[in-house]
Amino acid sequence: MFTGIIEAIGSIRAMTPKGGDVRVHVATGKLDLADVKLGDSIAVNGICLTAVELPGDGFWADVSRETLTRTAFVDLRVGTRVNLEKALTPTSRLGGHLVSGHVDGVGEIVARADNARAIQFRVRAPAELAKYIAFKGSITVDGTSLTVNAVDGAEFELTIVPHTLQETIMADYQAGRRVNLEVDLLARYLERLLLGDKAAEPAASGITASFLAEHGYLNK
Repeated sequence: MFTGIIEAIGSIRAMTPKGGDVRVHVATGKLDLADVKLGDSIAVNGICLTAVELPGDGFWADVSRETLTRTAFVDLRVGTRVNLEKALTPTSRLGGHLVSGHVDGVGEIVARADNARAIQFRVRAPAELAKYIAFKGSITVDGTSLTVNAVDGAEFELTIVPHTLQETIMADYQAGRRVNLEVDLLARYLERLLLGDKAAEPAASGITASFLAEHGYLNK
């Protein structure tokens, strides 16, 4: 688990194809690796990766075909800057929100504009994630815990203050860039809870408007 508070900006040092997937070397910059051991988890742009080698200047990790398919990792190149966060410990401050490091989908930056000293971003999420994104709710973008300031269909807006721009890779974002999105865990658990006994049925049953109306969540 993670908090979405980025600890350092690293960079991709090397990418080596191996048997259909990829082994990646991440240079970790100012990230303190003194307490990191083999098998520990580190989030790279919001993707939970396992350290399999620790050469001293960073770590090597294996990136599965599943991860390559479901995240924006495929857009990374040698030299690309990345957000880094070590896994949460029992004594860590929960400054952001609970983040699993399991990317739900890939969004796209559709607009960037100045807003006083901050930057306003508009992001388009995959349609299937729109129901989990709420005004003033939490969302993770490339591993960064952020507050949603507006929602319009599958698009949402973020206001990024100077400190966040300095301490994350968000200053690099321009329209057209793809980003990893993880929705709030509570929204996913709430959806499952609302299914009640229907949760044991095939996934295709899902939560529909008629189901919500039947259980008093919508006016019939």
